[in-house]
Amino acid sequence: MSASSFVGAPHPDSSRPFIPILVFAAVAVLLLLRLGYLQVIAAPALSAEGEDARMAYDWVEPRRGTIYDRNGVVLATSVESTTIYVDPVEVDDANATAEVLAEVLGGEKSDYLEAATMANTRYALVEKQADVEVGERLRERTAELSAEGGEREGMDFGIRYKTEWRREYPNGRVGGQVIGLCNLEVDTENNREYYVGATGLELYYDDVLAGEAGYTREERATDGTPIPGGKRESKEAVDGEDIIISIDIELQQTVEKRLEADQEGLTANGGSAIVMDGGTGEIYAAASLPLLDPTDRTEMEADAPELKCVTDLFEPGSIFKSVSTMAILETKTMGPDDELFCPASITADGYTISDAHERGDATFTLRQILDQSSNVGISLATEQMGFEELYDHILAYNLHEKTGVDYPGEGDEGTDVLGLLKDFDQWSKVQAYNVSFGQGISLTPLQITRFYGALVNDGVECTPHFLLSKPQSGETPEYATEQVIENKEAIATMTSMLETVVTDGTGKAAAIEGFDVAGKTSTAEIYDMENGGYRKGVYNLAFTGFLANSSSQLVCFVGANEVPIDNVVTPMFKDIMTAAIDRFDIYPE
Repeated sequence: MSASSFVGAPHPDSSRPFIPILVFAAVAVLLLLRLGYLQVIAAPALSAEGEDARMAYDWVEPRRGTIYDRNGVVLATSVESTTIYVDPVEVDDANATAEVLAEVLGGEKSDYLEAATMANTRYALVEKQADVEVGERLRERTAELSAEGGEREGMDFGIRYKTEWRREYPNGRVGGQVIGLCNLEVDTENNREYYVGATGLELYYDDVLAGEAGYTREERATDGTPIPGGKRESKEAVDGEDIIISIDIELQQTVEKRLEADQEGLTANGGSAIVMDGGTGEIYAAASLPLLDPTDRTEMEADAPELKCVTDLFEPGSIFKSVSTMAILETKTMGPDDELFCPASITADGYTISDAHERGDATFTLRQILDQSSNVGISLATEQMGFEELYDHILAYNLHEKTGVDYPGEGDEGTDVLGLLKDFDQWSKVQAYNVSFGQGISLTPLQITRFYGALVNDGVECTPHFLLSKPQSGETPEYATEQVIENKEAIATMTSMLETVVTDGTGKAAAIEGFDVAGKTSTAEIYDMENGGYRKGVYNLAFTGFLANSSSQLVCFVGANEVPIDNVVTPMFKDIMTAAIDRFDIYPE
């Protein structure tokens, strides 16, 4: 190899000393960039995060609004209470703390030693939502012991107190289903406990009643003590609004007692009642068995919170004949004294239809068809009118729509439809007959009550409701009304025919001396969803009625579930409306 070819060629390892330098320089640049990022760009955010980590909340729960009945009687309210706990960090003598707790609260010293010695906490619960007087007694006793001198002089027992609101229901179970329940929500992440409406009006108006929590937010050290000069901010709690509802608690109590009076027989399998003002839609009383006691949940039946007269569907049976009859009168198909031959039975699509009570062929007037509750008669009268007219009037009377009541659980969300009603093009002849006397169709007791309300209110249906006003704001809500009976002249005739049901027909036990009671009975078959077909030997009984020609527009529905056919619910109506007459000074006109 020549010397000229060797001169100037690089040595294979000549760059190695520079590699560590380059790596170090790159790392240094990255560190400088990271340091610059942390000190300049991320510093405010990191500072805020650190500050947030040191910030602690003390929540101030608002007072939940009070619920009043229409006369100002308190139905649900929040009262001040004292929650007692121990801060073990501050306890000077655990034995002394346990002794004073046992002395004032009862029990043994051993019951409280765990709270006084608990590790890794500054909140050891002793008694939740005790009466304020209990907390005061404990404060006074610890103050006395600290002032006695000796080894306990100036002692910190570590006992702390927190003011909280306790939900109370002064009337116990009376109106419990309407008022509803609250649950105590525990938010461990934010160290909060607050009431949330769970059922009834407590749930429906939770956003009104609940209010808005306040807080104190301050910087604290790791041991939970405030940092001197640290950041501190606060927000006042906003108490919930009160509401006045339409329930009359005395009438409500009468309704509940009357339902329970027959629990060994007539209402053994459940029963419901509603009293509503047809002229306003205000619900004065509503209850369904079993009743709910919001003050005692220890033996609460699963369906006790359900106000079934508002939420549950049923086949109405013969009270629906009033709907068919109203349509017949509106269309002038028949008058009350027009006659119709009614054989003992008729057939359609291979099915036989007969009346509930065996009879021979007969000729009835429309009035007699209603007061004798003839299935055959109302089927033939409706057929004479035209079944499509019946379908159209069911829709016109809003018997396939939600009532709009301000109570949770009325049908499925996202639709105004409520109840079973097949489209008319799906009706067979036997289905059409069945619908005319309330079979093969479903609705709620409140829906049929609203329809009867139109009979006492010149054909106008009012939206059933509970809320009357919000006294703090002075807000009085308005509710929709609708003229659903166009032929107003037919209303007086319909009322007269319903009076005949009570004087001469199936509703005689509903009569009240001195008043013209108008209404319709029902003995409805019960469809067996599991096995198909109708059950044998038991029926849902109902009566819906009002005091015609009186100073009142109250309408009352009463019902009993799964009852033998030889029973009646009309005495329940009589007792409830007699109480209403006395309660509201109702008089004949």
